[in-house]
Amino acid sequence: MKNLNFTQEQINEILVEISEKKDGLDLLLKHALEAMMRGEREEYKTLAQDMSNGYRPRRTYGRGKMLELRVPRTRNGSFYPLILGLLRDQEEEARKIAFTLYGAGMTTEQVGEVFGNLYGKEYSTSQVSRMFDYARKDVAEWLKRPLESYYPILFIDATFISTRREDHVSKEAYYTILGVRADRTREVLAIVNFPTESASAWVDIFVELRNRGVESTNLVVSDSLSAIEDSVWRVYPEAEVQLCVVHLERNVQKRIKPADKAAVGEDFREVFRTDDSSDNPEKGWVRWQWFTQKWGKKYPSIKSMGENERYKLHFTYLGFNYRIRPMIYTTNWIERLNRDYKRTTRMRGALPNPEATMLLLGHVAMNRKAYLRKVPKLNYETRKFAWQEEG
Repeated sequence: MKNLNFTQEQINEILVEISEKKDGLDLLLKHALEAMMRGEREEYKTLAQDMSNGYRPRRTYGRGKMLELRVPRTRNGSFYPLILGLLRDQEEEARKIAFTLYGAGMTTEQVGEVFGNLYGKEYSTSQVSRMFDYARKDVAEWLKRPLESYYPILFIDATFISTRREDHVSKEAYYTILGVRADRTREVLAIVNFPTESASAWVDIFVELRNRGVESTNLVVSDSLSAIEDSVWRVYPEAEVQLCVVHLERNVQKRIKPADKAAVGEDFREVFRTDDSSDNPEKGWVRWQWFTQKWGKKYPSIKSMGENERYKLHFTYLGFNYRIRPMIYTTNWIERLNRDYKRTTRMRGALPNPEATMLLLGHVAMNRKAYLRKVPKLNYETRKFAWQEEG
C-alpha cells in the first residue's frame, strides 16, 4: 500500500466520497489525526532512539463530537503527541463554555441544544453534566481554600432554594459568609447548606473557618439566626455581634395589620437611626422600649420583643463611627449576591441535589467582580478595626 501513487485529483475524489457518507467528516478527521500522530512518532523515535510499542485508546472531542482515537506509543512510554495537547485545550474550552452557559442560568437541556446548534450534534443532559467535572473540582477547591488570618467584619445571610433529596423537594437554607478584608475589599469565605439548622452546626462552621486560617474578626453581622452569638463567641470571643435590622423590620411587619404598616414603619426608622454622631446602643435600646410599648398595646407579640434582652444585639452598630453605620447594621451586602443566586437557579425549578446547588452558588460567588473594589468610608472606624495601610 505504501507504493501506491495517486494523483491529486484521485485523492480529492476519495476524500469527497468519504466525506459524503454518514459521519464521513468525523472519519476523515479521525484518520488525519491518527496519521499526524504516527508521523510524529516516527520522528520522535529517530531523535530519542526509541521503538514503536502499539497503540492506546483515547477519547476526545472533535467538531463537538466524541472521537475514538488510536494513540501511538513507544517502548519507553515518554512519547506524547503534540496534537493531543491541542485537542485537550479544545476540550477544556468546550467544557468551560458549557458551564459558563449553565452558570448564567441555562438548564443542562438548553446547554445541550446550544452545543447541538454549534456542532451539529445535540448533547444529552448526562453528557453535559459530565462536562462540568472541571467546574466541580474548581468550586470544591475554592470552598476549601486557605483564608487570611484577619477579617475585620463577617456578614452572614441565607437564601432559600428548592432542593431535591431523594424523592422529596423542600426549600433549604444556603448561607453565605462574606468577609471584609483589611484592605476593605470583600470575599465570600464560605457557602453552607443546612437542611435543618442548629447552634452546634454553626460552631462547626466557625471552627472550620479558623482551621482555614481565620484567626480573628471584630464584628459579625448576621440575620436572625437563633443563638448565633453563642456560636460566634465560642470560636471568636473578641468579636461583637450585630443582628440585621432589616430582618427585624420584616419580622415586625408580618405581625401587624396592613392598615398599621406605614405608621409602624415610620416609628421603626426613628428607632434605628444611623446619622446621629452622638447616638449609642443605650439610647437605641431606650427607643426600642418606647416602640415596643406603644405598638405592644395593640400587638402583644411586639410587646414581648421589648422584654427580650437579645434584641440589644440589633443596636451594636451604634457603638461604631456614625459614618459607617449604614454599612454594618444590615446584611444588605449579601442581598445582591442572593439575587444573583436566584437568577441562576430560578429557571431550573428544584435543583436535583444539594451538591448541584452548591456548584451553581459557588460559581456565582467566586466570580463576583464587584467585591474586588475597595469599600469607601469603612476606614473612618479606626478604634475597632485594624485597616491595612495604603500606599
